[in-house]
Amino acid sequence: MIVGALKETFPGERRVALIPSAVPALTRAGLEVLIEPGAGHDAGFPDRAFIDKGAAIAASRNEVLAKADVILQVRTAGANPEAGLADLEQIEPGTVVIGFCEPLVPSAALDAAVKRGLTLFSMELMPRITRAQSMDALSSMATIAGYKAVLIAADALPRMFPMLMTAGGTIAPARVFVVGAGVAGLQAIATAHRLGAIVQAYDVRPAVKEQVESLGATFVAMELETEEAEDAGGYARELGEAFYRRQREMMKRVIAASNVVITTAVIPGTKAPILVTAPMVEGMAPGSVIVDLAAERGGNCELTRPGETVDHGGVTIFGPLNIASSIPYHASQMFAKNISTFLLHLVTNGELAIDTSDEITAGTLVARDGEVVHPRVREVLGAAGAKGDSQ
Repeated sequence: MIVGALKETFPGERRVALIPSAVPALTRAGLEVLIEPGAGHDAGFPDRAFIDKGAAIAASRNEVLAKADVILQVRTAGANPEAGLADLEQIEPGTVVIGFCEPLVPSAALDAAVKRGLTLFSMELMPRITRAQSMDALSSMATIAGYKAVLIAADALPRMFPMLMTAGGTIAPARVFVVGAGVAGLQAIATAHRLGAIVQAYDVRPAVKEQVESLGATFVAMELETEEAEDAGGYARELGEAFYRRQREMMKRVIAASNVVITTAVIPGTKAPILVTAPMVEGMAPGSVIVDLAAERGGNCELTRPGETVDHGGVTIFGPLNIASSIPYHASQMFAKNISTFLLHLVTNGELAIDTSDEITAGTLVARDGEVVHPRVREVLGAAGAKGDSQ
């Protein structure tokens, strides 16, 4: 069985789905690994490194598309709606494609992948259970995003993060407020604390208070926490506009006293909730910084413009897109570990064994034999989309 890895074609995407150190585990399992020329170049992995670990370099992208029984990508067609469509005609029906798919966002590219008869697995839908932790690519990329968000803020802030005793007097530490204590939020907390900031954090889930405090931050108790904040799969749940309105009112005072605000609240498949309003931003001191990690879903800040940097009354608001790609070496390393572990989960004696009675397999399988088979994706796409018809 041939496993192929492609060079990513989404604009600005520098990650690669497979890195050289992940190849030996696949070859030991009886798989052949075929890499598109230059696939890992932008992430810092030359072709020679793949060859040294037992992979073969194809003559062209089309050779990988035509020969591979399994294709590993960071962004499949659903998450690469323009360039991704061009690949589909070269892929044989029945080929297994694994990667980020954005399956909860209807698109012509996802529809075309279903109609092509691909067996499509979505890394976004990985169940958050103990057995699947080593396959959780969303958490891996969130770790990168949380870390980088603090660096973006520290670079833009006109003050230093730590308290310092200097010949010029005492420098007070920066105050950082992190909204959302999921994987990205916790990494942002840890990074800001290591840089010497005074860190506060808030999350609707009271259970994360201990985690926040263990990283050196203060948990902001707003007495609005709810046990309905996450679904059975461990992902954030939408709570309704009335809840978010009360939450915003209580957050206003904390934001006004902060030099940096990092927001991380993302609900899979839906627009991000507005947590930071324009009046809140206007209450911040000039020179303050907001980094909105929910920009790809519209943003948690009312003034965020996805992919842009906004100056609003002296407050700088960053809306970064595809932030994990800005640290492609380690983002690729983590993603490759996740996706190769998942692939090996599907392989028995060198052959694919798709067991839909397994929670991990069933939870990530989006489409097969021309139909959407994942219940949640079927619900989002509707009956027409579930059979590969255009939206």
